[in-house]
Amino acid sequence: MSAFAARYARALVDVVLEAHLNPSEIQNQLNDFAAAWHETPGLREVLLDPSFPAEQKVAILDKMNARLGMAPQARNFIAVLVNHGRIHALDEVLAEFRHEVNARLGISEVLVTTARPLDEKEQRDLENQIAEMTKSRVSATFHEDSSLLGGVIVRVGSTVYDGSVRGRLTRLKEELAAS
Repeated sequence: MSAFAARYARALVDVVLEAHLNPSEIQNQLNDFAAAWHETPGLREVLLDPSFPAEQKVAILDKMNARLGMAPQARNFIAVLVNHGRIHALDEVLAEFRHEVNARLGISEVLVTTARPLDEKEQRDLENQIAEMTKSRVSATFHEDSSLLGGVIVRVGSTVYDGSVRGRLTRLKEELAAS
């Protein structure tokens, strides 16, 4: 994580919260721009090219925004990134924005690793259990790792709860070796 990405993200969160905007809506609008950014090599090429004047780049942004319909705050934020030559770090800034919003709203970011894909109900149930355990709201990201054999590993910040079969076998092995 670069220091400037965190600064830009904090500034955007300040603007969004002061304007009483829905952070999720702004995140979705910025994600829509990011999707266009990733899917259009020509757009990236122009916005990253230092030989194009910033005014032309912002004009392109405004034409895109006519279709995307971003809030003025989201559009202005992208324009700031373009004007300051930071558009190359769009993904990093957006990830920092999500982290900052969650931190300010008291939402714990949780990484859940399972041995198999979970359906929506299983994901909701697991999120509810984690929320009860952490006594906070959670935003979970789910990943699969077939090497787990079964069970789940939950990472909340720097704390890891290993309820996987592999983890249990490792702990059992350590206990047997110690006795």
